[in-house]
Amino acid sequence: MFLLKSIPSIIFTCFFLSLLAQAQDSANILFENVRVFDGKSNNLSGPVNVLIEGNKIRSISTAPIPTADGMTKIQGNGKTLMPGLIDVHVHMAFGALTMREMMSPMLSEGLIMEKVGGNAERMLMRGFTSVRDAGGPIFPLKTGIDAGKVSGPRIWPSGATISQTAGHGDFRTPDERSRRFFGEPSRAERFNATFIADGRDEILTAVRENLRFGASQIKLMAGGGTSSAYDPVDVTQYTFDEMRAAVEAAEDWGTYVMVHAYTPRAVQRAIKAGVKCVEHGQMLDEKTLRLMKRKDIWLSTQNLVESTPDMDPQRVEKRKPVIEGQAKLWPIAKKMKLKIAWGTDFLFEPELNEQQNAYILKLQQWFTNAEILKMVTYDNAELLQLSGLRSPYPGKLGVVEEGALADLILVDGDPLADLSLIANPAEKFVVIMKDGKVYKNLVQ
Repeated sequence: MFLLKSIPSIIFTCFFLSLLAQAQDSANILFENVRVFDGKSNNLSGPVNVLIEGNKIRSISTAPIPTADGMTKIQGNGKTLMPGLIDVHVHMAFGALTMREMMSPMLSEGLIMEKVGGNAERMLMRGFTSVRDAGGPIFPLKTGIDAGKVSGPRIWPSGATISQTAGHGDFRTPDERSRRFFGEPSRAERFNATFIADGRDEILTAVRENLRFGASQIKLMAGGGTSSAYDPVDVTQYTFDEMRAAVEAAEDWGTYVMVHAYTPRAVQRAIKAGVKCVEHGQMLDEKTLRLMKRKDIWLSTQNLVESTPDMDPQRVEKRKPVIEGQAKLWPIAKKMKLKIAWGTDFLFEPELNEQQNAYILKLQQWFTNAEILKMVTYDNAELLQLSGLRSPYPGKLGVVEEGALADLILVDGDPLADLSLIANPAEKFVVIMKDGKVYKNLVQ
């Protein structure tokens, strides 16, 4: 698999200048006459005024807030001010390129940057102000966004996925032989998509390499997958000692390990090893879910896309038990009151990214509108905080309250009453703000 590698920052920066959506800077921004969904409540507030100073919410008041020189005023006219949306399972690189593009020998750095950077900009324009990248070559893009050279969401990066030989992150083509025996890293490893690591020592090195580059959490492949060639979905990957090595190395840096896993056996082993977050889990039984509840483990899951004609037939077949299981997982997890987080996990079909907001609506068969909005703002932000001091963005997200970071959306309507507004960001998200900067404003 040919994927984004560490690109010289000057090349990355220059290429993206044409894609940069200019943000509006202002020392103070005042939202007047808005109703607030604060990320946690079941109801909107009454009419209030919200003052932004720098990158934080300074004041929320029912009384008029005095204006000052240089202040930008945005007339809300009763519209809803809410936290920016958060997706905690994206793959910024894998989701922006097709499998054919990634495997093509003609793929260039320029094309990769154009695809991945453009996807990041469009994601922000859909109201997603924060995401957790669940594995892949992410650091150059994150650097560009944080430096203001590229428009996109805040990114909590995992770095290269960590996989055993023949695991979910072993992307080798049939002609690529084992690095351990033949000394040649696979193409996917060379381009920072994955580490194929076996044994405690290699896993410690892989985890530390990701932490060295700024990973906010570690992504470990603990079970089989549907988009990889070698591993059946039912298999368990990594021994307890190997998993424990990853956890110890992450905990030494004050952060945590998230695992890709579907089955009870894989998840139970991961929990025993000290993993704090399970990704997917659509094949879990009630016994394992109760264990997760007792151990206070996060379930970060998805309502995955149904199989499509563009998917490889082998992938379609492997996905069947996962797709069948997800309809059972959500209601049981809700009933047990697990810590639940939501993400999309789009892979290899870039056109799916435009449905990111619409996928939030799929949760309506199990959750109320208020529960859904809380999940994709406040709850997802709580999961991001597991990174502790390794979080790249200190401050409080997922809420509209004084002192919180100013990642905000002004919605034309009441999303608690009509959640479909969330699925129409082009028209209904009239203001999008990240870190106190306005990236979209249809009000003025």
